[in-house]
Parts: sequence; C-alpha cells; structure tokens
Amino acid sequence: MTIPQAEEIQVAGATLDEESVADYLAAHPEFFERHPDLVAKLRVPHVSAGAVSLIEHQVAVLRGQLETERRRLAHLIARARDFENLSARLHGLTLQLVAAPDLERVETALHEGLCQELNAEVVRLKLFPIGAGARDADPLVGAFLDFLDRDHSLCGPLDPERGGALFGDRAESLASAALIPIKGERVSGVLALGSSDPERFRSDMGTEFLDRLGEVVSRKLGAVQRSHE
Repeated sequence: MTIPQAEEIQVAGATLDEESVADYLAAHPEFFERHPDLVAKLRVPHVSAGAVSLIEHQVAVLRGQLETERRRLAHLIARARDFENLSARLHGLTLQLVAAPDLERVETALHEGLCQELNAEVVRLKLFPIGAGARDADPLVGAFLDFLDRDHSLCGPLDPERGGALFGDRAESLASAALIPIKGERVSGVLALGSSDPERFRSDMGTEFLDRLGEVVSRKLGAVQRSHE
C-alpha cells in the first residue's frame, strides 16, 4: 500500500501516522472480515486491475444491507396491511353475530361471513353437550374430545375420521381445514372451515384471528342460550 504523504492521525487521544495504520492493515488482511461494518464507512479510490476492488466490495456490502432492509420493511408493511384487513373483517362479522337473535341466524352469519371473508368453501358449527355421559351419548364427542381442551385453533389437513364427522360427503373434496374450539357455558364444540385448496389453511399459519373469532362465537352462543331459557 503506497502512502503519498504521511500524516498524523488522532485516535482516542493517541497519535498515529498513516504509515503505521497502513502497515497494520497490510499485516492483518483479515481485519475487515472481522469488522465488516467498517467497510460501509470507508472512502476508497476505485482502482482495479482485474480483481475486485475494495470499493466494489464496499458497494456490494451496502447493496446487500439495503436489499435486506427493503425486504424486511416490505414484509412488515404487508403484515400490517393483512392484520388491518383481518381486523376489519372480524369487526364486520362480530356485528353480524351480535344482531343474530338465535342459533340459526348465528350459523347463517358464520357461513356467509366466513365463505366471503376467508374464502372457506364449507363452514360447519358442531356443538356438543357438556357432561359426564356426553361422550357415550354422542360418538362425535369422542372424536374431538382432545381438541375441545385446546386454547388455540388448529389448521392443516384432516384425518378421514374427523373430516367425515365434520363435513360429511364434502370431506373428500376438502384438502385443508381450520378447526376453532368453541367453549360455551353449557355446550362446547368446533367451528370448522374447509377448503379444497391445500394452501388455504396451512399448519404453519397464524391462528390469532381464528382464536378471537372462537371467543366471539362462544360468548354469542352463551347469550343465545340464556335468552331462550
């Protein structure tokens, strides 16, 4: 490394000359590998003779950092928009459920709202009585006994037994489903959404929206039961 003119450099109160800095970097070529953040701050003349110059490496580092931040920002913006849209959909469906006077209207609101807002092809609300003999009285309860204790919804492909119990003849045409636990005062059950698209309800998708919907439906069912006593 050629230094046109040696100058003194003040570093943390100590005086260094450029030749000493140059000698140090020449003796430690891996220095910038251990301190890649410094590369983005350097100003180096672009002199290249068939090899990648330091300034080209610097530009590549900066471009990589910029592209990473752009992707991260785009991902955050997309997630924020999705959350905003889902919140608006949940609010609209909640208003429909509040206005429903009975179980039949609740089921109608769920079917229309979820088919339209979540692109579900089939919507089923299965309610089970709560009690010691409920499992023997209704075989369907036994198939979903472990699911009823879940705190979160479950998404993904369904096994034939559960699929047939929930969707009947439509089960064979469905490739993915979302199961939402319903926990009422006197009944519990499953709100099931089915789709022929295997990617619609993936096992790795978030369930916050579905969990909130389950809480709303559970509360509404309790209110419907009390109003008909």
